[in-house]
Amino acid sequence: MAIIQEATKRRAAVIFDRDGVLNVDHGYVGDVSRFEWIAGARAAVRRVNQAGALAIVATNQSGVARGYFSETDVARLHEAMQTDLAAEGAHIDAFYMCPFFAEAAAPRYVHPDHPDRKPNPGMIVRAIADWSIDPARAVMIGDKASDMEAARRAGITGALFAGGDLDAFLQGLRIENL
Repeated sequence: MAIIQEATKRRAAVIFDRDGVLNVDHGYVGDVSRFEWIAGARAAVRRVNQAGALAIVATNQSGVARGYFSETDVARLHEAMQTDLAAEGAHIDAFYMCPFFAEAAAPRYVHPDHPDRKPNPGMIVRAIADWSIDPARAVMIGDKASDMEAARRAGITGALFAGGDLDAFLQGLRIENL
């Protein structure tokens, strides 16, 4: 009985890549002034929230490692995203960010193959543990093969977003069945 109870406590989740999925990828977006929501992204996050699933972001941010912007800049951008989402009755439950990169300008960010840097599954695996996510009820939405590989390695479904309206894409995934 305890095993069944534990399984029912595990949560459904949609894990979003950020650049190219939630926002237009203008290349190294680390400042609010360069941030532009993808069509339907705010509605998609609200849909996830309304379905009772967790909305999580897992994003590589090599712009930090390259010295283009700081971790503080990324945190400010994520706060601005939360403010925009709140105006739409939505929210992101957690942001996971990997600033590590093999060719980093700052020595503290140099890592040849950090476990969090997609296609490695570290951010997803941590989210699963931190939020008691049921891998069978989780999906990673990404725009790159590395996102899909990270999902596969973490044991969750991957859904490749090729652009367009994210909410319409999410409706096609039938996340309410997660």
